[in-house]
Amino acid sequence: MIKKKNEGISNKELMILKSKDKLYSFMLGDNIRGAVLNGTHLVNEMRVNHELGILETLVLGHAYMGISLMTSNIKKDDRLAFKIDCSGPIKGLYVESNSYGEVRGYLKANPIPLEKPLESFDMSPFFETGFLEVIHYPEYAKQPYIGKVALKYKNIAPDLANYYHESEQTPTYFNLSVKFDKEGIVTGAGGLLLQIMPDADKNIDDQLEKIAKDLPSIGELFANNKSPEDLINNYLKNYSPKILSNKRIEFFCPCSKKSMLSMIDGLDKKTREDIAENGPFPLDIKCHNCNTTYSFSKEELVEKQGKVEKG
Repeated sequence: MIKKKNEGISNKELMILKSKDKLYSFMLGDNIRGAVLNGTHLVNEMRVNHELGILETLVLGHAYMGISLMTSNIKKDDRLAFKIDCSGPIKGLYVESNSYGEVRGYLKANPIPLEKPLESFDMSPFFETGFLEVIHYPEYAKQPYIGKVALKYKNIAPDLANYYHESEQTPTYFNLSVKFDKEGIVTGAGGLLLQIMPDADKNIDDQLEKIAKDLPSIGELFANNKSPEDLINNYLKNYSPKILSNKRIEFFCPCSKKSMLSMIDGLDKKTREDIAENGPFPLDIKCHNCNTTYSFSKEELVEKQGKVEKG
């Protein structure tokens, strides 16, 4: 992966911004499990690498933070992903993350076509009808576990919550928020996940709803230099919060020039020979998940073809 530089940010400022991107796991009493994420730098790096506008940043930013929150309690070396396929202008998206907090993914339509200037941050007209599919890749399982539900709300946060309600019978709340400045730069981005534990009193559903209504804009909190600890300890203090752990979150893709070149090995012999002889040169291969482009010269392709022929 090659990260594009965010112009105007020094290396020192970059390190400070990266250090603030964290995912905290916590409990509220004995019955509610929670996770809160500061993903400001994550979303900004995603925006720069994928060359996104405001609407695209909002949609994919919500997806990045949603999948990050969902991985707050997965086991080591597991991966979790979700994808949306829909009839609206967005067409769909795919995001994934792992237990190490590494997040990647892409929009199917970039830019998202608009018939008129953006008037609000209501995403439902851009999704329309479709399906949300959650894919869990356990470390030692031969096949992933897949759950699928219809897009009920046409909005990432409530539709993720609805997935847990329908597929896992777990009352769940998501709050995903991105704050922009006048130039369209992300100044704050964050998310919150709350889930009622199994065997909890059913009446606690009302408590979950009350907590959600009392929360401020998470993106605005982080834009004002508040931290996940501030949100937990100040805004959830009436619910006996206990922070359990925290981990880094980062926009990261394991792709490389070597891995992209190996994709050519998977092609049939005739196709490989045609590429090595006729190009185009340079041959550009783009990773959808991080928008990194890898270029290969004719010499590299001919050399690679020779090595494949030798076995």
